[in-house]
Amino acid sequence: MSNKIESYSLPSVPSGWEGENNFKPLGKLSTATQRNIEPVGAHFLAEARRKRHKRTFSEDDRIQAQEKAKKTEDGDEAEISEPEDPVMLQRDPKDWKNQDHYAVLGLSKYRYKATEAQIKSAHRKKVLKHHPDKRAALGATEDDSFFKCIGKATEVLSDPVRRRQFDSVDEAADVEPPSKKDSKSGNFFKLWSPVFASEGRFSNKQPVPKLGNDKSTKKEVEDFYEFWFNFDSWRTFEYMDEDVPDDNEHRHQRRAMEKKNMNARKKRKTEDIARLRSLVDTALSLDERIKKFRQQEQEQKHKKRNEMAAEAKRVAEEQAKAKEEEAKKAKEAEEAAKADKDSAKKAKEAAKNATKKNKRVVRNAAKDANYFHTAGGDVPPKQIDAALNDVDALLAKIDPEDLATLVEKLNVADAKDAGKLQAAFKEEVTRLTGEGKLSETDVKSLRA
Repeated sequence: MSNKIESYSLPSVPSGWEGENNFKPLGKLSTATQRNIEPVGAHFLAEARRKRHKRTFSEDDRIQAQEKAKKTEDGDEAEISEPEDPVMLQRDPKDWKNQDHYAVLGLSKYRYKATEAQIKSAHRKKVLKHHPDKRAALGATEDDSFFKCIGKATEVLSDPVRRRQFDSVDEAADVEPPSKKDSKSGNFFKLWSPVFASEGRFSNKQPVPKLGNDKSTKKEVEDFYEFWFNFDSWRTFEYMDEDVPDDNEHRHQRRAMEKKNMNARKKRKTEDIARLRSLVDTALSLDERIKKFRQQEQEQKHKKRNEMAAEAKRVAEEQAKAKEEEAKKAKEAEEAAKADKDSAKKAKEAAKNATKKNKRVVRNAAKDANYFHTAGGDVPPKQIDAALNDVDALLAKIDPEDLATLVEKLNVADAKDAGKLQAAFKEEVTRLTGEGKLSETDVKSLRA
C-alpha cells in the first residue's frame, strides 16, 4: 500500500503586517541545561534487571509477562487444589447424583460461594491431571471413571439451574448447630453466627441480617428474629427426585413418578421449615440479649409502676391535704358564722332588751307626765287608757334608734316636770307625722 502525501498551505498573514515591527515576544527562553536522570522504585529495579541480563525493553517485558502468567497459574493451582480422597477416585460415574461435585473439582472449601471462573479453572486442572491419555502416558491404568465424574460435576455446576438444585441439598455446606451446653459457655455469637450464615444462603431476601453481638440494639435483635421467623426460602428438592422415564411408552409410569416426586418435595419442604423453626426457637431461647431486654422491660415496668404509685400517693396526699384544709376552713367558717350568729343573737337580744327597757322608760315617762292630763285633779281612767294606747301606738311606729334618742330626751327632762316630758313626746309625734309614719288623727293625747 503506497503512502499518499498531501500538502497544506499555511494561512497568509494579514495585509500590512510587518514582522520586524509587529512581532512582540512574550518572554525569553532560558539557556539549555544538561541534567542526569536516574530511574527510581520499580523503574530502577527494571533498569537493573535489564542491565544484568542484557535485555532490551521488549525482551524484558515479554519475559516478565510470561513469569506473571506462570505465577497466576500456580496461584490458581494452590487456591483450588486440595487432597483427593482415594475412595472418591474410585467412584462409579453412573452414580453421579450422589457424588459431591465440589469435592470432585477440589472446591470443597468454597462450595456455593465458588465463582464461575473458579469452576472453570478447577475443571481445567482436574482434566489435565486425570485425562486418560495423560494417565496412560504415565503408565497408570486407562480407567476413565473419575474423568467422567469430573465431566459430570462440571456439567452440573456450570448450569445455574442445576447448580442451584444441587446447592439446595448440599448438606456438606450446612453448619451443625451447637449444643445448648456449648452455647451457654459464652460462645453464643461465635458458634451461632456461622449457622445462620449457612442457612441464609437459601433466602430469597438479600442481604440476610447478621446475628450481631451483645452490643446490638433491641430493634436489631427483633428485626433479626422477625426475619428468620418469616424466612422466605427458595430451597427446593428437585435434585433428589427419582428419574422419570421420558418415553411415550411409559407415560402412565412417568405421571405417577412425577406425582410421587412432587409429594416428596412438599414433604421435604415441610420438614425443612419445621427444622429451621426449631433451630430459630433454640437460638432465641439461648440468646442472652433476649433475657437482658426482658429484664430491662421488667425494670422499666417496675419503674413506671413505682412512678405511677408515687404519683398516685402524691396526688392522694395533696387531695387529703386539700380536703383537710377545706375541712379546716369550713370549720373555721362555721365557727366564725356561729360566733357571728351568737354575736348577732346577743346583739339582737341586747337591742331587744334595750328596746324593752326604753319602752318601759317611755311608758313610765307618760305616767310621770300624769298621762298628759292638764285639767288638774285625779286623772280619769279614760284618759289613762287613751294615753297608754297612744304611747303604745307611738312605740309601734318608732325605730329602736329613734326610741333611744327619745329616751335620752326624756332622761334629760325633769321627771317631775310634766310639761317638759309632754313636750318631748309632742316633738317626737311631730317628727313621726312628718315622716308619714303617723297621721294627724293618731295619738291625739300626745298632741294636746
